[in-house]
Amino acid sequence: MEHSFSLPNSGHNYDAKASKLGMWLFLYTEILLFGGLFMVYMVYRALNPDAFLIASFNLNVWMGTINTVVLLTSSMTVAMSITAIQKGNSKLSLILLAATVLAAVIFLVIKYFEWGAKIEHGFWPGMDHFINLPFGEQLYFYLYFFMTGLHGLHVVVGMIFILIVMKKIKNGSQNKDKNQLLENSGLYWHLVDLIWIYLFPLFYLIH
Repeated sequence: MEHSFSLPNSGHNYDAKASKLGMWLFLYTEILLFGGLFMVYMVYRALNPDAFLIASFNLNVWMGTINTVVLLTSSMTVAMSITAIQKGNSKLSLILLAATVLAAVIFLVIKYFEWGAKIEHGFWPGMDHFINLPFGEQLYFYLYFFMTGLHGLHVVVGMIFILIVMKKIKNGSQNKDKNQLLENSGLYWHLVDLIWIYLFPLFYLIH
């Protein structure tokens, strides 16, 4: 694979190595962000173990498990799409990326219904039922909605990123020799999956 090429109608070179380095630096800042949130969660859980335990029983473990399988599957399809385009099979790469986007949509739909159920039962911050909860349980749901909501936003951004890459594959600007944008989108998507792998046990499994 070539590591640089000239952009059409410009005197500049696109450096694939620099692009990947830039993506890794961005991912590092994302890891710092969620790493800090994970630390906040662990501190508050240590201070309010009983409240966090009680609050966690209100989450739907099955929905969380299904979403975990969905995201792990999407991580596989995006990796396979990169392999496909590196072998010159752009059509297969597009199909696999479409499957990744579909998985992302499924994840968000499940999360929508899960959040909807929590809101319906009054667990959204500020609602009457929420206000009457012990402080420790309130903290749990503050963290739950903020951290899973922030992760959901990253899923949406990842979908947009992948859709842009799909468009570029269709017009030929991402191909066997020039596919760094696809690789970067894959790196970002793997991070999205990795974050969920930590969120899932923290909120759904640890009792």
